[in-house]
Amino acid sequence: MTTLIPLAAEPRSAEVTDWTARLGWVGVLLLFVALAYWLMRQGWKWRVSLQSALPELPTAPENPGETRLTLSGRYHGSTVAGQWLERIVAHGLGTRSHAELTLTDAGLEVVRPGATDFFVPADRLRGARLDKGIAGKVLTEGGLLVVTWAHGDQLIDSGFRSDRAAEHPAWVTALTSLSTENTTTEGAAR
Repeated sequence: MTTLIPLAAEPRSAEVTDWTARLGWVGVLLLFVALAYWLMRQGWKWRVSLQSALPELPTAPENPGETRLTLSGRYHGSTVAGQWLERIVAHGLGTRSHAELTLTDAGLEVVRPGATDFFVPADRLRGARLDKGIAGKVLTEGGLLVVTWAHGDQLIDSGFRSDRAAEHPAWVTALTSLSTENTTTEGAAR
């Protein structure tokens, strides 16, 4: 008794891809991504219009005085003071960038290549602290230098991260000292 073993199954061609359906799904996906991008952009513009009452950012004076400290690192954004998720985007404050900070007797100069530079006069500094997060950026505890300053009627927290995080405590001490000196001077002048 001989058993026959089939050597091949019945001849059959490979399934053909339905390119019409596949291209249709890719088109739907691209439209969804474009819509999501457009909505995010509209939200950003809406936030800028809500914050339009914020005055223009001050620029550094011609002679800012002697340099106390310098820092090279990243600017991670600004928020309403005490509300780390309420991002401020008016006047370019929402744009993340590389930053060079210089602390002088006149105040804090923030130079941002590719974004708007700004200056915080010493009398507007309200203090500094180490924190772990600011709108859209969360780091390890103490990994972010947060500078609190007054701009118009608004108190603002601006977050920076040095290329060398060991510099942060010296900055907190210097900024707190400078803001205290100016608060004491303002009180004595009145």
